[in-house]
Formats: sequence, C-alpha cells, structure tokens
Amino acid sequence: MLTIFSIPKAFRGHIGTIQRNAITSWSRLRPHVEIVLFGRDEGTSEMAEELQLRHISDVTVNEFGAPLLDDLFGKAEAVASHPHMCYVNADIILRDDFLRAMEIVLREMPKSLAVSKRINVDICESLDFTGDWEASVRRRVAETGADGHYTSIDIFTFPKGMYPKVPAFAIGRLWYDHWLIKAVRDQNLPVIDLSLVSPLLHQNHDYNHVPGGADQVWRGKEAERNHQLSGGASNAYTMLDVTHELMPDGRIRRVRYRKELQLAKTAMWEVFVNRTARVRHALGLRKRRATSESRAS
Repeated sequence: MLTIFSIPKAFRGHIGTIQRNAITSWSRLRPHVEIVLFGRDEGTSEMAEELQLRHISDVTVNEFGAPLLDDLFGKAEAVASHPHMCYVNADIILRDDFLRAMEIVLREMPKSLAVSKRINVDICESLDFTGDWEASVRRRVAETGADGHYTSIDIFTFPKGMYPKVPAFAIGRLWYDHWLIKAVRDQNLPVIDLSLVSPLLHQNHDYNHVPGGADQVWRGKEAERNHQLSGGASNAYTMLDVTHELMPDGRIRRVRYRKELQLAKTAMWEVFVNRTARVRHALGLRKRRATSESRAS
C-alpha cells in the first residue's frame, strides 16, 4: 500500500526518545506498511534492526552535515516496494486513522499530494505501546494538545514520479516543505488536507541537536540557501494552499478561499486588536482606577 521513509536525527536524549515513539507508532500501523530509515546518525541502524525495518545509510550531505532532499527522495523512490510514498518527519506519531484516510485518497485521487496539520503535544517519556496506546495518546492530546501553525508541514504522501526534479534542499531547515506543496500545485494536481480525519501528533522538542540551535535552523546559511532554492517567500506554499480536504464522512471536497479568509482574519486582527491595544490598555487602566476610587468612597 505505502512506503514510509524518513531520515532521523541522532538518537540521543529527548530527541532520541520521541523519535523512538514516532517510528514505533509507524511500525504498528495496520495494515502493515513498508518503512525505510535513511542516514548514518547514531542509533538509526539499531532502530531499524530492532523493528525489522529497512535501513539505507548512504545519503548525500552538504558541507554542514545536513542530508539533502534530492538524494533522499531519489533513493527512496528507487528502493520503495510500493507505488505510493510517504515522507514524514521522525518526531511525528501516526495512528491508524492515517491509513484509513489514505485508503480513501488512493482510491479517489491517487495522483495527488496528501498533507495534514499537526497537533503539538509535550511528551518526554517513552510511550507504552501495549494495550490501547492510541486511546492513551488521544487523552493526552485532548488535555494538552495545541494546533500547529499552518506553515508547519511534516508529512507528504504522493505517488512515485510526483517530483521528477528536486532541488538540493538541506533537510531540517526552512523552506523545503513549502516547496513540496508548490511543486505539486505548479503541475495543477490536487493537494489534499487530511486534518479533519487524521491530524498528526508532533512531539515538541528543542533544537539542541542542531549545531547552532534554533537560530541555525531559522536564520543560518542553510536556511538562506533553501530560501533561494525555493524561489523566496512569495513561493512559500502552506496548508492554506491545499486544493481539497478529506471530510469525516469520507467525501473529498474542494477547498475555496482558505488563504483569502486567513489573510482577512490576520488583517482584522491587526486593525482591531494590535493597533488598538494601547487605547484599550489605557481605557482599562482608567476603568480600574475609577472602580477603585468608587470602592474607596
């Protein structure tokens, strides 16, 4: 049905724990999917061996040591046993609702890209996958989960051949994920949002695993290079740029005006909230002062 592929970071500390949680969740999907782990970072081969997954260590990296997207995608397609691919970040927990959603997409719109929003959740410990682990995770999400921003995209499911030419983006830096949506839209092919049926569970983490930390991820030379390869911010496609969405009843419906509505919402927030904050703050101070004086008298 599907080949999932990913390139984990070194399995150290907290990032190691949440990657183990994520990859174990993929291995428990039913029906079974093929999983291929790439890279030679610490713990990757051991993780693959433990869960009996495929492992390919040889992936081209840049001068900073970051793996390159073009080489990863090319090698993943070459070794995949299934006609449909799923690239997912190694901190993302998948549940069986993901495969149920993909069954519909593959039946109704097989030549499409499927993406989904993420729900951010704090998980610090190794998950217990015995029993009904999905119910336990759902309870945690209900208690502490928070929707991720529409610019955060962590999964891409697509047929082989969807990306005939991929730029040499540095994985784990900005912009490449947005390009993956743009490249499909440029072909006038559907981009389907699975969020209403199968949102992703993203385990929160810091960026201590990257030399230079978050600043390197967001503003370093690699991010700048990715920005140039993507064509700049005007070509940054996000969850606002999907063409369709999967409904809970199994229908796939056209998405209209999502970006326009978000831009209008942002503009209204700027005009009616941010720009009036000082005035409202001052009025609030006066009201509290008047109330205090009234109580005192």
